[in-house]
Amino acid sequence: MMTKIIGLTGGIGSGKSTIAAYFASKGVPVYIADDEAKKILYTPEASEEVKKAFGEIVFTEGQPDRKKLSELVFNNPEKLKQLNAIIHPKVSSHFEEWVKQHSTSPFVIKEAAILFESGSYKNCDAVILVTAPKEVRIERVMKRDNVTRENVLARMKNQWEDEKKAALSHYIINNESLDIAKKQADNIITIINSQSSR
Repeated sequence: MMTKIIGLTGGIGSGKSTIAAYFASKGVPVYIADDEAKKILYTPEASEEVKKAFGEIVFTEGQPDRKKLSELVFNNPEKLKQLNAIIHPKVSSHFEEWVKQHSTSPFVIKEAAILFESGSYKNCDAVILVTAPKEVRIERVMKRDNVTRENVLARMKNQWEDEKKAALSHYIINNESLDIAKKQADNIITIINSQSSR
């Protein structure tokens, strides 16, 4: 039996991390790609490549500085592409090793904010999209990150619209109400488990 790889994604403020945590609470192995990417950034190999690409200006006390890096790439698609080209292949290799460690599970979840934008959705057996109304998402992020509405909208611009993501997704969880979202997640677990046992 092959372990299925299920992608989990959603725009900023959709609550995909909350849904990922819910899947984990149900015993599903969950890989948080963004957390692993942060760890990989500080490995000697990645640090060296980042220094070569962007110089000392994105370092603080000999370590890559995520704040400086994100300011540098935020409005510069070319530099963002450069950074992703350093980090993404390393996350992919790490993920492959992680999947092997969970080979007895019917399926695992790979949670990634830019699953579609990075093209890594193509390596998933199915994709779950977490959505919420735009205004709800804006409010959540303003409150969570203590930022302005303009800041949230600028960050949203770097991600695909939900409609575009929905067209490529197999399951959609509407996370306006967490109780309803959890029920939808339970249904998805049942469906995938029944497919895996065939």
